[in-house]
Amino acid sequence: MVKEQSLDNLWLAQALFDLNGVQFGNFTVSESAVSSPVFVNPKVLISNPLALRVASKLMQQEISLAQSLRRPRVHPFNVVAGVPVGGLLLATAYSLETNTPLIYARIRPEGTGQRGIEGRYTPGDTALIIDDLITRGGSVLETAALLEEHGLKVKDVIVLIDREHGATERLRQHGYNLISILKLDVMLNHYMSRGLISEETYRVCSEYLQSKRAELRQS
Repeated sequence: MVKEQSLDNLWLAQALFDLNGVQFGNFTVSESAVSSPVFVNPKVLISNPLALRVASKLMQQEISLAQSLRRPRVHPFNVVAGVPVGGLLLATAYSLETNTPLIYARIRPEGTGQRGIEGRYTPGDTALIIDDLITRGGSVLETAALLEEHGLKVKDVIVLIDREHGATERLRQHGYNLISILKLDVMLNHYMSRGLISEETYRVCSEYLQSKRAELRQS
């Protein structure tokens, strides 16, 4: 069993850092080819089963809380769908943790498999989309479109890490609610407070995030 004190998003941020899942330099990220001084790869969590399970339990905890409110922030759902590839890994862990049926949205043909959905579902079911990392939300929107083509409803999306590049607003414009476990600025603050990154690295990354927020306000 995962100890209750491990169910903390900063614990998970630290686990990601320890697994070399957070790197600093000059990287190109997302479908919009954004240049970034920080690169985050949540897929490395599969190398630490405890961290992967903590990630799935944090998602379960956040969803349960959101559904328990007087005005629930997450709609009831019948199945979970992971965004390939990282989201599928997390969705599998979540499915095993919560005993929720999992479907695989194959956005592009692979091998002998055609574009479509693997797994059993009923048209009219509501799917919760799970992803590991979100920048602008393009992959999530592709997945949602495919699910809806096959008669599924999509209302909510949960991601492990939000890079804060406007995905919340973009998904809202399409009618989807985004929930995140970790935001990039929270991770950076943690690494700085622990002395894991230099003040210069923190400054560069903070200015980068501020510039992205300014772009959002102007758009």
